[in-house]
Amino acid sequence: MSADPPPGRVQTRAGRRALLAQLSAPARRFLSTEAGSAGLLLAATVVALAWANSPWSDAYLSFWAVEAGVSVAGWELSMDLGHWVNDGLMALFFFVIGLEVRRELSVGELTDLRRAAVPVAAALGGLAVPALLFLALAPGGDAARGWGVVIGTDTAFMLGALAVVGPTFATQLRVFLLTLTVIDDIVAVSVIGVFYSESLDRAALVAMAALGALLAVFSRIGVWRAAPYVAVGLALWVAAVQAGLHASIAGMLGGLLVAAHPPARDLVEGAAVRFRAFRQSPDVVVGRSARLGLVRAVSVNERLQTTLHPWAGYVVVPLFALANAGVDLRDGVLVEALSSRLTWAVVVALVVGKLLGVGLTTRAAARAGLGRLPAGVGFGHVLGGAALSGIGFTVALLIAGLAFDDPALRDQATVGVLIAAVVGTALGWAVFRAAAVFRGQTDADLPRFLDRPVDPARDQIRGPVDAPLTLVEYGDFECPFCARATGVTDELRERLGDDLRYVFRHLPLVDVHPRAERAARAAVAAQRQGRFWEMHDLLFSHQDQLDVADLAGYARDLGLDVEAFLRDLDDEDTAALVRADVASAEASGARGTPTFFVGEARHTGPHDTESLARALEASRRAAGGPRGR
Repeated sequence: MSADPPPGRVQTRAGRRALLAQLSAPARRFLSTEAGSAGLLLAATVVALAWANSPWSDAYLSFWAVEAGVSVAGWELSMDLGHWVNDGLMALFFFVIGLEVRRELSVGELTDLRRAAVPVAAALGGLAVPALLFLALAPGGDAARGWGVVIGTDTAFMLGALAVVGPTFATQLRVFLLTLTVIDDIVAVSVIGVFYSESLDRAALVAMAALGALLAVFSRIGVWRAAPYVAVGLALWVAAVQAGLHASIAGMLGGLLVAAHPPARDLVEGAAVRFRAFRQSPDVVVGRSARLGLVRAVSVNERLQTTLHPWAGYVVVPLFALANAGVDLRDGVLVEALSSRLTWAVVVALVVGKLLGVGLTTRAAARAGLGRLPAGVGFGHVLGGAALSGIGFTVALLIAGLAFDDPALRDQATVGVLIAAVVGTALGWAVFRAAAVFRGQTDADLPRFLDRPVDPARDQIRGPVDAPLTLVEYGDFECPFCARATGVTDELRERLGDDLRYVFRHLPLVDVHPRAERAARAAVAAQRQGRFWEMHDLLFSHQDQLDVADLAGYARDLGLDVEAFLRDLDDEDTAALVRADVASAEASGARGTPTFFVGEARHTGPHDTESLARALEASRRAAGGPRGR
């Protein structure tokens, strides 16, 4: 009869089952969102090709040639439906891209040049090498104007392909590729504005400058309602059209000028106060105040992204594909395209040029010490992503329509873009599989398991040490979101009782919270006198008062030996305990605070009471335990 496995092993297996149960839903949502958007884009492309090659092909051309316009007091703006899609709706697409770029510059990956150096270098290589390769392979004359076709990457299609053919968990690779495409999009739109715009109207350019300055002023003075930004953005688009610039310039510029910032603590606290007031008095006026408080706490940039991103991904881009991918391949057009140097110059430049440009530049930048690849991302992952970046599609088709007046050249370039999308996706799949088989590079993600198991002799635990449910928090005493999370954990302990043990570990974010490490050491110093949790609660309730004198006062209020407390505060062993928690956070994939682990599984998504309670109950079911009360 076999012996029972040791308890630690049982917990590990249960924790891993809990991880799969917890992460499967977010993973499915991620895959369905990205793959769904790309699937709709692919479906629109297939419909366009089928329609253009059907007996009703004349209807396809005549439909997009229908004129539509707006007339106000003698002023009129009129275009055919094809131009309304390319010059109107695509401005919305590039506006969303501009918002994303501004967010990355303000609070994302591009705020720190050290982290951004490698993807920025990769982006520049992925722009230069394809363009040079195209010019080397393409015939001269008018065909050479198509070099801009091969510089862009379709972000939506690439991320959709990554969700389908890439690693199951690819969060870190996705961040790398998004940072790369930020630079890609900026350069592509600049190329459109400089090389593919018509003769310019100076008065309209002056109007654009004035409207752009107005958007910048809005951001500067903190205008928080979205309506003024939208109104000025529409006027900026009209001015760009009148100026002779492609509307993508107005979209990108407008998005770049809408500021992004993390939620301000006072606004978040104010929203919470208003919400509590509404819960106590569910009145219409109080409810409106609560809603406005919640809206104001989030930057206009992120609110506009949340609202417009689905429209851009699920409506604008598929409509663009429907309007531009319909190439009539009959009557020898396909044969002519497949035998055209222009077609294959586009294919080779997008597929081979992006693979070499992004891949080799990334390798060179990393070896030169410009920066490091994101944690969990290997060079095989980069090569797979580089292959997928050869999916030019949206930007490529847009530039093809601008670069070539000759319909035959435009059709040849379009066929090249479509072939490159298929070949790039297949090549990406092959590279990801090869990286997994030969280099062991599977997931391109942060660690998802708790690196150091909970140890009652070492960790600070609230609740029974042998409770069936475990919640571990990596926190920062100066982080306002961690302070609010203490209320969440109190509610969970009240709800789950002795079924829950709560563990707190230190992750002071010294770059943004200069007193957080000292506060963590104060908690450890209090721990040595058996008063960790009392000091923990005091530190979170006095986040604005964490100087040494304040900490000594808290120690006195708790009845601690203040002299011993101050000695321990500066003791190297105290600092070593904090550093050990930070190292375990790094090894566990915790990058911000608060980060929670349910059992051994890193929790993703919201960390309110209900979300964490559901995750804890899911871990109980995965472990085969009884349902909670």
